[in-house]
Amino acid sequence: MGAPRGDSSTGLHRWHVAGGIIEVEGRVLLVENLRRNGTTDWSPPGGVVESGEESVDGLTREVLEETGLVVDSWHGPIYTVETVAIDMGWHLSVKVFRALSWNGDVAVGEDPDGIVTDARFLDHSGCEEKMAGNGLWVREPLLSWMGERWPDHRAFRYLLEGTNRSAMTVTRQ
Repeated sequence: MGAPRGDSSTGLHRWHVAGGIIEVEGRVLLVENLRRNGTTDWSPPGGVVESGEESVDGLTREVLEETGLVVDSWHGPIYTVETVAIDMGWHLSVKVFRALSWNGDVAVGEDPDGIVTDARFLDHSGCEEKMAGNGLWVREPLLSWMGERWPDHRAFRYLLEGTNRSAMTVTRQ
């Protein structure tokens, strides 16, 4: 995952991330991510889009690195997420695309960042269970999409207040 980009006008570190929804028979691929503090969480594959890289190009690269799958075609973004955490000094912008065609077999262990430790295709309840500890800004948009399968773009915006994850306030705007 790439480094955040600073924003001199706000002082916030900015991350531009692309995420991918890859489906098989109504089940969505999630990857388990090992975080710096030793905890893990689950999310759709994807990652930081490098400077000068288009979102789908960065996403295609990240999916290949994390899962071994080669995505030939994407649709979207089907949803975007903007999360601002002023107290923690960051701003996250995410574009999520749905894979239209892909090939290969899931192969974990090739991630050059060493973050992805597992990958599984899960139904709605399996995704809900694996993502229970994730931030609302990660969990809510994906689970909403899985429940509705809307065809057009939707935008989600969140404001995080506080500096301690266990005590922070998350407001959907």
